[in-house]
Amino acid sequence: MRRWTGLLLVVLALAVAAGTGLPTWSSAREAADHPVTAADLARARADLAALVVQGRAPLTGYDRSAFGTPWADVDGNGCGTRDDVLARDLRAPRIDPADGCTVLSGTLLDPYTGESIAFRRGPDSAEVQVDHVVALADAWQKGAQGWSEERRERFANDPANLLAVDGDANQRKGAGDAATWLPPRTGYRCAYVARQVRVKAAYGLAVTAAERDALARWLDRCVVVGAPEG
Repeated sequence: MRRWTGLLLVVLALAVAAGTGLPTWSSAREAADHPVTAADLARARADLAALVVQGRAPLTGYDRSAFGTPWADVDGNGCGTRDDVLARDLRAPRIDPADGCTVLSGTLLDPYTGESIAFRRGPDSAEVQVDHVVALADAWQKGAQGWSEERRERFANDPANLLAVDGDANQRKGAGDAATWLPPRTGYRCAYVARQVRVKAAYGLAVTAAERDALARWLDRCVVVGAPEG
């Protein structure tokens, strides 16, 4: 208990020192559910500092088909990407024995809202959706329009950029970047922005100035695994 109290005080002090405002105690406690390692945080900060900062390009020429066939089997395991992600992210997923791929049911503990969602394939399948953490339209405006078709398809199906999430939250996000949308569950925001930075760094995508500032602000609020007492 003393360790977590000291840890939370460190998080609050860092936020004030960074000029990011004072997060609530509940936000800091939630963040402890999704901690990052000191190495992960250092890498995220270094990657963020190296990203190109530029204005958002127009969406001219963008179409979902520019990123290849949706949920293509790019890893060659015989299953589409959407089912791969559902099988990875749902608890107790039930797989159709007929094809060994189709996820029929399972339970999602949604990282964006913290809600538990029962997934069942059928008319209500859209209650759980697979989100591109870095949205395809956002990627298009920040570098992907110059990629090959193969690279865009690989990006659209990269597990590092995909999460099973609450469908309504995913719809509200749209193509937003960190400056315009963040998960409503504040405790997940550090892990979320760290993933966005990792993906953008891996693919050489740019950020806007406002996006860079938002990413840095939430990295400064991260709870670090094994951080010393304050």
